[in-house]
Amino acid sequence: MPREIIILECTEAKEAGMPTSRYVTTRNKKSVRTPGRLEKVKFNHFMKKRTLHREIR
Repeated sequence: MPREIIILECTEAKEAGMPTSRYVTTRNKKSVRTPGRLEKVKFNHFMKKRTLHREIR
């Protein structure tokens, strides 16, 4: 199976001391576009705005 399940966690909520929002998604293991950790801008329900979410391992 070439896709793996990953968890994206908010980076800005940690710094602010608020609860972190998490999203579950999949990514292609063999993609040359994303060799490192995946980063996406997603909506954080606790902060009520769009923030940067980074892959955790």
